[in-house]
Amino acid sequence: MNSGYGNYGASHTKKSLLGWLYGGGSAKEDIQDNLSTLRQRSRDLYMGVPLATGAIKTCRTNVVGGGLKLKSQVDYEILGITEEEVRKLENKIEREFALWADSTACDIERLDNFYELQQLAFLNWLMSGDVIVTLPVTKRINMPYDLRIKLIEADRLSNPAGNTDPKIIGGVEVNEAGEVVAYHISTHHPLSFESIETKWARVEAYGEKTGRRNVLHIMNRERIGQRRGVPFLAPVIEALKQLGRYTDAELVAAVVSGMFTVFIEKENASNDSAFGEVIPQGLQVDSGEDNTFELAPGAIIDLGEGETANALNPGRPNSAFDGFVIAICRQIGAALEIPYELLVKNFNASYSASRGALLEAWKMFRMYRTWLANDFCQPIFEEWLAEAVAKGRISAPGFFADPIIRKAYCGAEWNGPAQGLLNPVQEVTAAEKRVQNGFSTRDREAMEMAGSDFYRNIQQLKQEEKLMKEVRDIGETENSK
Repeated sequence: MNSGYGNYGASHTKKSLLGWLYGGGSAKEDIQDNLSTLRQRSRDLYMGVPLATGAIKTCRTNVVGGGLKLKSQVDYEILGITEEEVRKLENKIEREFALWADSTACDIERLDNFYELQQLAFLNWLMSGDVIVTLPVTKRINMPYDLRIKLIEADRLSNPAGNTDPKIIGGVEVNEAGEVVAYHISTHHPLSFESIETKWARVEAYGEKTGRRNVLHIMNRERIGQRRGVPFLAPVIEALKQLGRYTDAELVAAVVSGMFTVFIEKENASNDSAFGEVIPQGLQVDSGEDNTFELAPGAIIDLGEGETANALNPGRPNSAFDGFVIAICRQIGAALEIPYELLVKNFNASYSASRGALLEAWKMFRMYRTWLANDFCQPIFEEWLAEAVAKGRISAPGFFADPIIRKAYCGAEWNGPAQGLLNPVQEVTAAEKRVQNGFSTRDREAMEMAGSDFYRNIQQLKQEEKLMKEVRDIGETENSK
């Protein structure tokens, strides 16, 4: 007898569930074995379906924007230094980091700076499910730092040819305890058409002597035991593809419906050219196809003896098109955690509804921003800071002696683009009250609302006030005369 879930979702007797084709396996069978198809289809959607492109770029722009900026947060209590000293140290760290991060020298390919690499890494994670980052060391002229960032596309992390070791899954090697110990990266992209012999390099996850992270694997797991990431669009690939096909069909039908064509039927055959012919052979899309005929706006086409033109009205534009597309977009947005209004950039609802949609979206954006900062920005910053201290450009006593002291120096916040204000007066007032009641700080509010730095703002205001005072003093002197 059925009981509990057996009466509902696990029932094998209900007619509504008898036709349900289901099946599942471990993370390897459900995810890893299907990743190649998921990646290629996700990239194809990005390149050809506007809604898919918009979803990915919306997420990229709001999470990363111009790049997550470093805000050094040294723990001065552990280090036993004053607030004034820690502020000077934080300024020094930020200036030195900007020297490296603002330059394309940080990129092994020397094409992007650190913030542009963030965009590229996050965009590739959205399309492919994961990104591989290595941290090689090379010397470059006029750059005191040797640390470099190398991004590797997900396809290159794969099992070596002929691999039979069950501990290597999707190019990720684990030990008996399940700990990731190495990555197998191919020298040649598996989808490239170049005829180059493919070899694999085994890169240890951590340095044997130093414990340094050799590889950063940027991914977001959804299953226990999962070793590779899933593309962002994976749950909605079918819906997006079908919606793209439907949109294309409606567009073609609307174009055909908009072409007014006249056919002239004659009693006798004629060898003359069609009367009023307006589509020259060279301008026809399928000019080489004998069985293809094209329409054109306002065309007048001659018919031979015995031929009759039958009118066909596609009935487009379809009045139900917009409502149907909106319904599907709402489902896609729910799956991707991007509200419909933001997904299609259409804010026709009330202020409260629009604000609610943005707040829900920003919960997701902040989550991904924190994840990207923890998995990409912070580890790279810590590697850079270790080099800066080792080279004596930043003074950090005890940095290599005690892990807790090293962590104190490595404290940082990574701030991205501000959310934006729907009602500036109301939201600024709320920010003031948060600061007054100790719920937030001026520094955090400046970053959240305008993407600016509070301390730099204060310095700039100080200079502006000084200039304004000089102008007022000059004005008062002239008036007194």
